[in-house]
Amino acid sequence: MTGTDLHSAAAQLLRWYADMGVDVALDDEPHDRLAETATIAAAPVRAAPGGVAPRAALPAVATPTAAPSDAAQAARSLARSAASLDELRELLGRFDGCALKTTAKSLVFADGNPQGRVMFVGEAPGADEDRSGVPFVGRSGQLLDRMLAAIGLDRTKVYIANVIPWRPPGNRTPTPQEAAVCQPFIERQVELADPDILVCLGGPAAQSLLGITEGILKSRGRWSSYDTGTRTIRAIATLHPAYLLRQPLQKRLAWRDFKAIRAALAETAAKD
Repeated sequence: MTGTDLHSAAAQLLRWYADMGVDVALDDEPHDRLAETATIAAAPVRAAPGGVAPRAALPAVATPTAAPSDAAQAARSLARSAASLDELRELLGRFDGCALKTTAKSLVFADGNPQGRVMFVGEAPGADEDRSGVPFVGRSGQLLDRMLAAIGLDRTKVYIANVIPWRPPGNRTPTPQEAAVCQPFIERQVELADPDILVCLGGPAAQSLLGITEGILKSRGRWSSYDTGTRTIRAIATLHPAYLLRQPLQKRLAWRDFKAIRAALAETAAKD
């Protein structure tokens, strides 16, 4: 085989990987993630340095081999046990009940100010977010930053997260089972952040948190109520920045929604 043939074969292999959703290398060598998970699950719990036992408040985590209903139940119990956002992040990092964790490089938990009055929630991280561990840092995140600036906000004043904290391979749509397992964590995250306004970016986030089943173009811009678990807050769905990059003419609709968010913030501030 000539050098030209080798180059052509390598290019075809790379195209095949991309078509299959393998668009980023997580390590230099392949790993058998299922074998690693089995080894971790079977390993005994060791005491921390100095002989201090692990915190009793951290429950056992589910493994990817558990049935979806069992994993979802474990997720609910684990999420409810978190007393703070920091503890929720720690528990989520230990949770093995979602198979997406085995293919993702990073846990993408949140960015911005947890005390911010507005919380934005998207669907799932992309490749840029997976590499950095921070939500909305790619092109769609840059657009979101500009949209926030247009109404006088930035990441020091808002809190940003995703329904799914791990990147699905190839940016595919999360399965219903994956969404169900991750749902308790984002619900608890909203409850602990306790914003005044919840903004769902895109249809999947609106469906998960607001129960909206119609298309995002029909449901966007309408105010609804969201029960955080401790109080009821205002919620609204708008178009995801990634969609706006593909359909720039729809930015006018998102601008209406962001102006409504600005007005709601001003109304809330006037009442305080």
